[in-house]
Amino acid sequence: MVDALPHPPQKPVPAIWWLPYNLYKWLVVVPVLLVSTFVLGTIIIILCFLGLANFSSRVFATLWARLNAIVTLMPVTVEGKEKLQPGQSYVLVANHLSLVDIYVLYGYTGIDLKWVMKKELRNVPVLGYACHLMGHIYVDRSNTEKALESIEEAREHIRDGMCVVFFPEGTRSRTQELRQFKKGAFRMAQDLGVPVVPVSIHDTNRVLPSDTLDWRPGPVKLVFHDPIPVNADTNINELAVETRDIIVDALGGTTS
Repeated sequence: MVDALPHPPQKPVPAIWWLPYNLYKWLVVVPVLLVSTFVLGTIIIILCFLGLANFSSRVFATLWARLNAIVTLMPVTVEGKEKLQPGQSYVLVANHLSLVDIYVLYGYTGIDLKWVMKKELRNVPVLGYACHLMGHIYVDRSNTEKALESIEEAREHIRDGMCVVFFPEGTRSRTQELRQFKKGAFRMAQDLGVPVVPVSIHDTNRVLPSDTLDWRPGPVKLVFHDPIPVNADTNINELAVETRDIIVDALGGTTS
Protein backbone atom coordinates (compact mmCIF):
# COMPACT_ATOMS: atom_id res chain seq x y z
CA MET A 1 0.00 0.00 0.00
CA VAL A 2 1.25 3.50 -0.82
CA ASP A 3 0.15 6.98 0.11
CA ALA A 4 -2.29 8.80 -2.17
CA LEU A 5 0.35 10.79 -4.04
CA PRO A 6 -0.74 13.51 -6.47
CA HIS A 7 -0.27 12.99 -10.18
CA PRO A 8 3.20 13.93 -11.45
CA PRO A 9 3.36 17.64 -12.34
CA GLN A 10 2.96 18.68 -15.95
CA LYS A 11 5.90 20.06 -17.86
CA PRO A 12 5.98 23.85 -17.65
CA VAL A 13 5.35 25.87 -20.79
CA PRO A 14 8.62 27.55 -21.88
CA ALA A 15 8.38 31.33 -21.62
CA ILE A 16 8.89 31.75 -25.36
CA TRP A 17 5.84 29.55 -26.04
CA TRP A 18 3.55 30.98 -23.33
CA LEU A 19 1.65 33.40 -25.60
CA PRO A 20 1.23 31.01 -28.61
CA TYR A 21 0.21 28.24 -26.22
CA ASN A 22 -2.53 30.29 -24.58
CA LEU A 23 -3.74 31.70 -27.88
CA TYR A 24 -4.02 28.19 -29.29
CA LYS A 25 -5.81 26.90 -26.18
CA TRP A 26 -8.42 29.65 -26.02
CA LEU A 27 -8.80 30.39 -29.74
CA VAL A 28 -8.59 26.86 -31.13
CA VAL A 29 -8.95 24.03 -28.59
CA VAL A 30 -11.89 25.44 -26.64
CA PRO A 31 -13.84 26.86 -29.63
CA VAL A 32 -13.43 23.64 -31.62
CA LEU A 33 -14.78 21.65 -28.67
CA LEU A 34 -17.80 23.92 -28.30
CA VAL A 35 -18.60 24.18 -32.01
CA SER A 36 -18.03 20.49 -32.76
CA THR A 37 -20.20 19.50 -29.81
CA PHE A 38 -23.05 21.72 -31.01
CA VAL A 39 -22.82 20.87 -34.72
CA LEU A 40 -22.12 17.14 -34.49
CA GLY A 41 -24.41 16.80 -31.48
CA THR A 42 -27.25 18.33 -33.48
CA ILE A 43 -26.58 15.98 -36.40
CA ILE A 44 -26.60 13.02 -33.99
CA ILE A 45 -29.93 14.11 -32.49
CA ILE A 46 -31.51 14.36 -35.95
CA LEU A 47 -30.17 10.96 -37.00
CA CYS A 48 -31.38 9.37 -33.79
CA PHE A 49 -34.91 10.58 -34.50
CA LEU A 50 -34.55 8.94 -37.92
CA GLY A 51 -33.74 5.60 -36.23
CA LEU A 52 -29.98 5.76 -36.81
CA ALA A 53 -28.76 5.92 -33.22
CA ASN A 54 -26.02 3.29 -33.55
CA PHE A 55 -24.86 4.72 -36.87
CA SER A 56 -24.63 8.23 -35.47
CA SER A 57 -22.69 6.96 -32.47
CA ARG A 58 -20.29 4.94 -34.58
CA VAL A 59 -19.65 7.67 -37.16
CA PHE A 60 -20.35 11.14 -35.83
CA ALA A 61 -19.58 10.64 -32.15
CA THR A 62 -16.32 8.95 -33.14
CA LEU A 63 -15.59 11.88 -35.48
CA TRP A 64 -16.23 14.31 -32.60
CA ALA A 65 -13.80 12.44 -30.35
CA ARG A 66 -11.05 12.13 -32.96
CA LEU A 67 -11.37 15.73 -34.09
CA ASN A 68 -10.97 17.03 -30.56
CA ALA A 69 -8.10 14.65 -29.81
CA ILE A 70 -6.27 15.91 -32.90
CA VAL A 71 -6.93 19.57 -32.08
CA THR A 72 -5.81 18.92 -28.50
CA LEU A 73 -2.49 17.73 -29.97
CA MET A 74 -2.91 14.38 -28.25
CA PRO A 75 -1.57 11.51 -30.42
CA VAL A 76 -3.12 8.22 -29.31
CA THR A 77 -1.39 4.84 -29.46
CA VAL A 78 -3.62 1.75 -29.21
CA GLU A 79 -2.30 -1.65 -28.14
CA GLY A 80 -4.01 -5.02 -27.79
CA LYS A 81 -7.00 -4.35 -30.04
CA GLU A 82 -6.34 -7.69 -31.75
CA LYS A 83 -7.42 -9.44 -28.53
CA LEU A 84 -11.06 -8.52 -29.18
CA GLN A 85 -13.06 -10.79 -31.46
CA PRO A 86 -15.31 -9.11 -34.06
CA GLY A 87 -18.98 -9.58 -33.26
CA GLN A 88 -18.32 -10.40 -29.59
CA SER A 89 -19.77 -8.12 -26.94
CA TYR A 90 -17.61 -7.18 -23.96
CA VAL A 91 -17.80 -5.20 -20.75
CA LEU A 92 -14.84 -2.81 -20.93
CA VAL A 93 -13.47 -1.72 -17.56
CA ALA A 94 -11.09 1.26 -17.60
CA ASN A 95 -9.25 3.53 -15.21
CA HIS A 96 -10.26 7.19 -15.34
CA LEU A 97 -7.63 9.93 -15.24
CA SER A 98 -9.05 12.88 -17.17
CA LEU A 99 -11.96 14.33 -19.09
CA VAL A 100 -10.08 13.59 -22.32
CA ASP A 101 -10.37 9.84 -21.62
CA ILE A 102 -13.62 10.01 -23.58
CA TYR A 103 -11.70 11.17 -26.68
CA VAL A 104 -9.40 8.17 -26.35
CA LEU A 105 -12.06 5.52 -25.79
CA TYR A 106 -14.70 6.84 -28.16
CA GLY A 107 -12.33 7.90 -30.90
CA TYR A 108 -9.82 5.07 -31.04
CA THR A 109 -11.34 1.76 -29.93
CA GLY A 110 -13.01 1.17 -33.30
CA ILE A 111 -15.89 -0.74 -31.69
CA ASP A 112 -19.54 0.04 -30.97
CA LEU A 113 -19.85 1.38 -27.44
CA LYS A 114 -22.42 2.29 -24.85
CA TRP A 115 -21.20 4.36 -21.94
CA VAL A 116 -22.15 4.26 -18.29
CA MET A 117 -21.95 7.91 -17.21
CA LYS A 118 -23.02 10.05 -14.27
CA LYS A 119 -26.51 11.53 -14.57
CA GLU A 120 -25.20 15.10 -14.22
CA LEU A 121 -23.92 14.90 -17.82
CA ARG A 122 -27.54 14.59 -18.98
CA ASN A 123 -27.89 18.32 -18.28
CA VAL A 124 -25.08 19.39 -20.64
CA PRO A 125 -26.75 21.21 -23.58
CA VAL A 126 -26.88 19.18 -26.81
CA LEU A 127 -24.28 16.65 -25.60
CA GLY A 128 -26.46 15.27 -22.82
CA TYR A 129 -29.51 14.81 -25.01
CA ALA A 130 -27.48 13.33 -27.87
CA CYS A 131 -25.96 10.75 -25.51
CA HIS A 132 -29.41 9.90 -24.20
CA LEU A 133 -30.77 9.30 -27.70
CA MET A 134 -27.75 7.18 -28.66
CA GLY A 135 -28.61 4.83 -25.78
CA HIS A 136 -25.85 5.67 -23.34
CA ILE A 137 -26.58 4.87 -19.73
CA TYR A 138 -27.04 7.61 -17.15
CA VAL A 139 -26.51 6.46 -13.57
CA ASP A 140 -27.50 8.25 -10.37
CA ARG A 141 -24.47 7.51 -8.22
CA SER A 142 -26.22 8.86 -5.13
CA ASN A 143 -29.02 6.28 -5.40
CA THR A 144 -27.86 2.68 -5.66
CA GLU A 145 -31.33 1.34 -6.47
CA LYS A 146 -31.83 3.77 -9.35
CA ALA A 147 -28.31 3.13 -10.59
CA LEU A 148 -28.97 -0.60 -10.75
CA GLU A 149 -32.28 0.03 -12.55
CA SER A 150 -30.48 2.12 -15.18
CA ILE A 151 -27.90 -0.60 -15.77
CA GLU A 152 -30.62 -3.25 -15.94
CA GLU A 153 -32.46 -1.26 -18.64
CA ALA A 154 -29.27 -1.06 -20.68
CA ARG A 155 -28.71 -4.82 -20.83
CA GLU A 156 -30.85 -5.24 -23.94
CA HIS A 157 -28.46 -3.05 -25.94
CA ILE A 158 -25.36 -5.14 -25.17
CA ARG A 159 -25.45 -7.80 -27.87
CA ASP A 160 -24.19 -8.58 -31.38
CA GLY A 161 -20.81 -6.92 -30.82
CA MET A 162 -22.09 -3.90 -28.87
CA CYS A 163 -19.87 -3.25 -25.84
CA VAL A 164 -20.38 -1.24 -22.67
CA VAL A 165 -17.74 0.92 -20.98
CA PHE A 166 -17.48 1.38 -17.23
CA PHE A 167 -15.20 3.55 -15.13
CA PRO A 168 -15.60 1.37 -12.01
CA GLU A 169 -13.76 3.80 -9.73
CA GLY A 170 -16.91 5.91 -9.95
CA THR A 171 -15.09 9.19 -10.66
CA ARG A 172 -11.86 10.56 -12.07
CA SER A 173 -8.73 9.85 -10.07
CA ARG A 174 -7.14 12.90 -8.43
CA THR A 175 -4.07 10.97 -7.29
CA GLN A 176 -1.74 8.23 -8.49
CA GLU A 177 -3.75 5.58 -6.68
CA LEU A 178 -6.39 3.46 -8.40
CA ARG A 179 -9.55 3.47 -6.29
CA GLN A 180 -11.38 0.31 -5.35
CA PHE A 181 -13.72 -0.88 -8.11
CA LYS A 182 -17.47 -0.79 -7.74
CA LYS A 183 -19.22 -4.03 -8.68
CA GLY A 184 -21.82 -2.89 -11.24
CA ALA A 185 -19.66 -3.65 -14.29
CA PHE A 186 -18.90 -7.15 -13.11
CA ARG A 187 -22.50 -7.96 -12.23
CA MET A 188 -23.56 -6.88 -15.71
CA ALA A 189 -20.87 -9.07 -17.29
CA GLN A 190 -22.06 -12.05 -15.28
CA ASP A 191 -25.74 -11.40 -16.06
CA LEU A 192 -24.98 -11.13 -19.77
CA GLY A 193 -22.40 -13.91 -19.82
CA VAL A 194 -19.86 -11.75 -21.67
CA PRO A 195 -16.14 -11.36 -20.96
CA VAL A 196 -14.65 -8.46 -19.04
CA VAL A 197 -11.81 -6.60 -20.77
CA PRO A 198 -9.46 -4.60 -18.52
CA VAL A 199 -8.46 -1.38 -20.29
CA SER A 200 -5.61 0.83 -19.11
CA ILE A 201 -5.45 4.49 -20.12
CA HIS A 202 -2.03 6.10 -19.80
CA ASP A 203 -0.93 9.74 -19.44
CA THR A 204 -4.20 11.56 -20.14
CA ASN A 205 -3.72 13.25 -16.75
CA ARG A 206 -0.58 14.85 -18.21
CA VAL A 207 -2.68 16.31 -21.04
CA LEU A 208 -5.56 17.57 -18.87
CA PRO A 209 -5.51 16.88 -15.12
CA SER A 210 -8.79 16.57 -13.24
CA ASP A 211 -10.42 19.77 -12.01
CA THR A 212 -8.40 22.07 -14.25
CA LEU A 213 -8.22 23.56 -17.74
CA ASP A 214 -4.43 23.50 -17.63
CA TRP A 215 -4.05 21.66 -20.94
CA ARG A 216 -0.74 20.46 -22.34
CA PRO A 217 -0.13 18.66 -25.66
CA GLY A 218 1.33 15.19 -25.43
CA PRO A 219 0.99 11.50 -26.38
CA VAL A 220 -1.27 9.04 -24.58
CA LYS A 221 -1.78 5.29 -24.77
CA LEU A 222 -4.80 2.96 -24.68
CA VAL A 223 -4.14 -0.70 -23.90
CA PHE A 224 -6.62 -3.59 -24.17
CA HIS A 225 -5.64 -6.49 -21.92
CA ASP A 226 -6.66 -10.13 -22.26
CA PRO A 227 -10.43 -10.68 -21.91
CA ILE A 228 -11.47 -12.46 -18.72
CA PRO A 229 -14.16 -15.12 -19.27
CA VAL A 230 -17.25 -14.73 -17.09
CA ASN A 231 -19.99 -17.24 -16.30
CA ALA A 232 -22.69 -17.86 -13.72
CA ASP A 233 -20.19 -19.34 -11.28
CA THR A 234 -17.76 -16.41 -11.43
CA ASN A 235 -17.06 -14.78 -8.07
CA ILE A 236 -17.82 -11.09 -8.60
CA ASN A 237 -15.52 -9.87 -5.85
CA GLU A 238 -12.60 -11.90 -7.15
CA LEU A 239 -13.30 -10.74 -10.71
CA ALA A 240 -13.21 -7.10 -9.61
CA VAL A 241 -9.91 -7.63 -7.77
CA GLU A 242 -8.36 -9.49 -10.72
CA THR A 243 -9.40 -6.80 -13.18
CA ARG A 244 -8.09 -4.02 -10.97
CA ASP A 245 -4.79 -5.84 -10.42
CA ILE A 246 -4.26 -6.11 -14.18
CA ILE A 247 -4.78 -2.37 -14.64
CA VAL A 248 -2.64 -1.55 -11.61
CA ASP A 249 0.23 -3.62 -13.03
CA ALA A 250 -0.13 -1.92 -16.42
CA LEU A 251 0.00 1.52 -14.79
CA GLY A 252 3.16 0.68 -12.93
CA GLY A 253 1.93 -0.90 -9.72
CA THR A 254 0.07 1.99 -8.09
CA THR A 255 -2.40 0.71 -5.50
CA SER A 256 -4.64 2.18 -2.87
